[in-house]
Order: sequence, then structure tokens, then C-alpha cells
Amino acid sequence: MITLKSTREIEQMKESGAVLAGIHKQLREVIKPGITTNEIDQFVHKKIEEAGAVAAQIGFEGYEYATCISVNEEICHGFPSKYRLKSGDVVKIDFCVDLHGAISDSCWTYAVGEITPQHQELMVVTLEALKLGIEQAQVGKRVGDIGHAIQSYAEAKGYGVVRDFIAHGIGPTIHEEPFFPHYGIAGKGLRLKEGMTITIEPMITTGTWRMQMDPNGWTARTIDGGYCAQYEHSIAITKDGPVIMTEQDS
Repeated sequence: MITLKSTREIEQMKESGAVLAGIHKQLREVIKPGITTNEIDQFVHKKIEEAGAVAAQIGFEGYEYATCISVNEEICHGFPSKYRLKSGDVVKIDFCVDLHGAISDSCWTYAVGEITPQHQELMVVTLEALKLGIEQAQVGKRVGDIGHAIQSYAEAKGYGVVRDFIAHGIGPTIHEEPFFPHYGIAGKGLRLKEGMTITIEPMITTGTWRMQMDPNGWTARTIDGGYCAQYEHSIAITKDGPVIMTEQDS
């Protein structure tokens, strides 16, 4: 079921999103060569609790960590571990914040030390694809308009668009309807309505979009070893246009 949010509920989700975005901004200084992904997870968990919020991913379908941390060819849902980041790595940090029942969700990609020009471009293209998708998140538009904007841009640049993981509604639970892909045909699919709150989270790869699952049943990675970047915002559909509830520049 799709839940339409009131102005008050959207304001509450924006407060949750501000907590999440603030932690992402702090991670810019934390993520350096030598830090373990476990240490990043512990940092995020501590900051969420200091804000009086809850790490919403812990316990979700049995997940044990405050974050998903996916490195290089890992597409998403990587487990925090003893792995020490090294210069040249590309790391995705994805987490959800529950602030007094209002949930926000955002992933960001970070360059560790000096990365290759190809991987720097991958990050730029992925962030631009997210922005183009958000531009289509308008009352009366369809979810296919979002997917088409992302796919047409990324593929024209020579990158792959992951098919197996999709965008979704958010609030009052982490994942809810509508569910829709980051590729598609303009003018097709569910029509967007005022009050919808959704995530847009393209996962873009340097090679094929095809993936394989790790034995842990959570972590996905590219089958060709190509790197993946991901950026995600939580968005409210309003009569005045899309509102980014996890904006880092506000």
C-alpha cells in the first residue's frame, strides 16, 4: 500500500534526513586509507544514537549492522568487516535513520585517497544520474520517467545500470510501495502523487550491470569485477516539486 504523507509528516522526515545527511558530511573526514569498515559502522551507529535516533537497519529482515558498506565491485549490502580501506578504493555507505518514527534513507559514495580518473568519472556520472532522476519526481509524472532519465544518461556515457535493486517508497517503514527500477520507458508506470515519499538510488557500474550474490545472501557484486557507485536520496513529492529530505548542502 502506498501511504501519502501530510506536510507535518514530511517535515518530520526532513528532520530525520537532516540527522542522516549530517553524519554523511562527517564521514567525508572520517573515510581515509587504513580505517576498517567496522570502524565506520561503529562511528555511524554512535552518531545516530547521539542524535537521539535509532539505526533503523539493525534487525531489518535479520540484518545486524547500522550500515551497509560496499567496496569497489560490491554493488550493495556489503557487511562491515575488518577490511581496511586503501587508497584507490571506492566505498558506498548506506544507512537509515529512525527519528521518533520518521525514517530517512541515503547512500553516498566516497573516494578513498587517490582514485583512478575512470572511477572518479563513475562517481560524477552516478551523482548526475541521481539528480536527473530527481528532476522527474514531479506530481503527474510516472516512475518510468525517473528510470528513463537515469538509464538514458548513464548508458550514453558508457556505464551500466543495475537492474536487480530498485527504488522504493519510504515511511513509515524502510521499504514500501511503490517499487520501481532505475531504467524504463518515459511515460510508463505508476503516476506520482503529492504526498508520496520515495527513494531514488541508482547503482551505476563501469562494466556490465549483471550481478552475483555472495554466500552471505546479502552482498551483491558485479560479475565482471567492474566498480560500482551509488548515490541515494529520500524524496518527497510535493505540488512545488521534489523535496530532497536527505540534502547534504542545506
